[in-house]
Amino acid sequence: MLPSPPPVGRLAPSPTGHLHLGHARTFLLAWWQARAHEGRVHLRIEDLDRARVKPGLADECRRDLEWLGLDWDGEPRLQSEDTAALTRALTRLLDTGQAYLCACSRRDIARALSAPHAGDGELRYPGTCRTRGPDATDTGERALAVRLRVPEGAVELEDGVVGRFRVDVQREVGDFLLARRDGFFAYQLAVVVDDAQMNVNQVLRGDDLLSSAARQWHLQRALDLPHPRWFHVPLVLDQHGERLAKRRGDLALGALRAAGVDPRRLVAWAARSAGLECPEPLAARELLASFDLAALPRQPVRFAPADLAALLAGH
Repeated sequence: MLPSPPPVGRLAPSPTGHLHLGHARTFLLAWWQARAHEGRVHLRIEDLDRARVKPGLADECRRDLEWLGLDWDGEPRLQSEDTAALTRALTRLLDTGQAYLCACSRRDIARALSAPHAGDGELRYPGTCRTRGPDATDTGERALAVRLRVPEGAVELEDGVVGRFRVDVQREVGDFLLARRDGFFAYQLAVVVDDAQMNVNQVLRGDDLLSSAARQWHLQRALDLPHPRWFHVPLVLDQHGERLAKRRGDLALGALRAAGVDPRRLVAWAARSAGLECPEPLAARELLASFDLAALPRQPVRFAPADLAALLAGH
């Protein structure tokens, strides 16, 4: 039996808002999971959604990660700097009939459905343009999107935290977007192509993206790309049980940095939330020898006012 290749992970912040404590915990877990097994870590700034990207936040993301004590191999990569591979992947999928052009707006889809998809307000695409010919010209001046032709039936995947799970992408969301009508590449295509280009073979992220794993699996298969190992970790919730949001300025890493918070306190909190013994503030690198993802609790983490007070106590 051939030995497993060393892990290659990635940190992939999006500069659409300030990173918060939930991001910090997930990025620490991703970094620990790779570095504890003598793996590599890449930094990719996911800035393709130009309408939501905020000036200066890409640099702030890097400062936040450095403040946490994280490092990465090679130069940071901006997704928007080179999209040639995305264009080639899209062309290949269209040429092989695994993707097709779509003229439908969100309003068109909503009118065609009896009810919206339950998750995050996402509408299931009913396949209106599935039979459109590649040279159809009956759309007038309307811009065209590109969708993946998703096969019917569920796929069963293995996750390093969640275990085995089944997802029927066609039933849940239908043929999903690869490129939007405004010309921008969609998240699923960008992640799959960029991970393959960077040789990423393990992806640790929040479990709110668990459903994306099956979509990315379909896309990797269509493009003959390897499937990484997935690890979807529980999220950090506030005292009311709500997900942390980028608009929560009081929990933003930049605000904590500006307040003089010792980052080792945050690292220690994240370590304890992951099941590690860490009674005192420690640097992220000091916990590599004791990190074990198997100790990670499978429930969401609550961040209470007392936790924030503890972070602020020593600054």
